[in-house]
Amino acid sequence: MGSHAKLDRHFFARDALTVARDLIGVTLLVKGVGGIIVEAEAYDHTDPASHSFGGKRTARNESMFGPAGHAYVYRSYGIHWCLNFVCGAEPMGGAVLIRALEPSEGLAAMRRRRGDFETRALCAGPGRLTQALGITNALDAKPLDEPPFELLPRVPPVEIEVGPRIGITRAMDLPWRFGLARSPFVSRRFR
Repeated sequence: MGSHAKLDRHFFARDALTVARDLIGVTLLVKGVGGIIVEAEAYDHTDPASHSFGGKRTARNESMFGPAGHAYVYRSYGIHWCLNFVCGAEPMGGAVLIRALEPSEGLAAMRRRRGDFETRALCAGPGRLTQALGITNALDAKPLDEPPFELLPRVPPVEIEVGPRIGITRAMDLPWRFGLARSPFVSRRFR
């Protein structure tokens, strides 16, 4: 995939809702493996479902309070890693959870890591996505505009669907989940 303009840290120096919407259609590569972001969820410090709610820092969420344009990687339910992009102004603690990709680069590597799944299922969900891309907490707090990450701007026009977030128990009704309209690669269809 040719790399011309890349997203830099300034792209992430905005609120999580704006960044989440603007990430739909962006190409995410980790060591050359990845695809188009088709689903993302916003979380910020005012949100009871966010790890930064109330400003409480822990070893787990420390990078969420760091500078915009860095990765926040944590283990969910002690099972799988989740990749988030830190955004907003320090030290507020905003991030966007990357929920699903349309795989396009490095499918053989993804299948080695995940198994011989159909392409649609390789990166449909945060845990599947991180496993397919080889993401672990070793990438926590790493800058998104430096290797192994590469983020390429979306090619407009992009039609976006909006709905409630998935798998949370607080602030469940907020329409802070964004997806590429009619994409078969999202983790769960939009209503």
